[in-house]
Amino acid sequence: MNPFASPDNLDKELRSLLCEASINLCDWFAESGNQGPIPDSFELPNVAPEKEGVTNNILLRDLQLLMEGAYRPSHPGALAHLDPPPLSASIIGDLICAGLNNNLLAEELSPSLSSLERKLSEWFSNKLGLGPLSSGVAVSGGTLSNLMALVMARNLAGLGSDPSAVFFASEDAHVSLLKAVEVMGLKKDSFQKIPTDEKGKLSIYELSLILKKIKSEGKKCFAVVATAGTTVRGAIDPINEVAKFCNKENIWLHVDGAIGGVFGLSPNTSELLEGLSCANSITVNPQKILGITKTSSLLLVANKDDLSSVFSTGLPYAEPISGNHFHGGELGIQGTRSAESLKLWIGLRQLGEKGIEKLLLNSISRRSYLESLIDNSKFKIISGSLHLLAITPLNYSSSESFEWSIKTRKSLLTNNFMLSRPIYKDRYYLKAVLGNPNTKFEDLKLLADLINQSIL
Repeated sequence: MNPFASPDNLDKELRSLLCEASINLCDWFAESGNQGPIPDSFELPNVAPEKEGVTNNILLRDLQLLMEGAYRPSHPGALAHLDPPPLSASIIGDLICAGLNNNLLAEELSPSLSSLERKLSEWFSNKLGLGPLSSGVAVSGGTLSNLMALVMARNLAGLGSDPSAVFFASEDAHVSLLKAVEVMGLKKDSFQKIPTDEKGKLSIYELSLILKKIKSEGKKCFAVVATAGTTVRGAIDPINEVAKFCNKENIWLHVDGAIGGVFGLSPNTSELLEGLSCANSITVNPQKILGITKTSSLLLVANKDDLSSVFSTGLPYAEPISGNHFHGGELGIQGTRSAESLKLWIGLRQLGEKGIEKLLLNSISRRSYLESLIDNSKFKIISGSLHLLAITPLNYSSSESFEWSIKTRKSLLTNNFMLSRPIYKDRYYLKAVLGNPNTKFEDLKLLADLINQSIL
């Protein structure tokens, strides 16, 4: 068999291979409800290639071994992380994207898909209120989106090589900001962590105090990062107040909306993100709740020229683009990029605006329902207005909460419920992410009963 598809005739072997692999995947989905979210054990096929290439039957057999050992996000008890089951259209989009194998590095390598990414980024930006000059770029994950936003902010502030440059974010901000400090060559204290209030939101009062302090030390702030959906409890910083603060101080506002940014797409949930339209840049990860296959992250900017002004170095090996557009490889850190916007576009088309809104509202309803079932005389519950909550025993010490979290998570797994076990403010919690559309209220009732019974 020729391992490459024929450019001249229908490749029947490829069609057969794709059909069989698709059938196996559909069977895997159909069996997910009868399995646990994670396998008890698995067998890994041979990793190294043989001397001669193997047959399609062997490839399919080895793929099956990997599938049987995979995490099953479609299982109703898969509630540990921000990894919902994928939309069927997005799966198809991923397949077509792989088959087309276009490269968004340059327009000539992806004519229709480069245009699609621009138009889709403009649609997202306009829906979130960023205005007529806004656009964005698809990026491989929220960590890279946040990094690029901070690089933009620092460079546009004229602090590209200034060791006194600092930025602010809450103490509950995502760990990707710590990575950004390392990658950008900043000092460790360049990331100034702002205390949060009892609801897990950044304190504007503390932000003002710390800005005055760093100014007195001769340091310069180039950005404030407001988080729209913190990792453990889903808290949303007071974006509107932070935006007013940044406008007054002439500081770049980046909103890390990797978790909560998509809630701005619906008029019935956008009020949770008041002030989002005032941001200079926003990270949005549709993969975390809308069922877009990984990876799917967008970095949106209020002024699309900011991307090219910071990241464009020119592509002397590609034909220039007419008009005011730049090649995809000039809009960020990445050069070669797959057309990730394809699976996002087709997934959103499958959902429609009503389908998007339904996913968002239902996820909040599941969180509210589960929260109402947890015995608050036994447990401390922390959550926000989104679809995450975390619990820990009220009267346990830190070490006792550690033991409880291990024992209870293990017990829940035997009942096919998978929760994560984060540490938050020196205590261990069990966290549930309620973005799985396959999770029903009766599942949550059983989950709550098991949790309540974990403390007698």
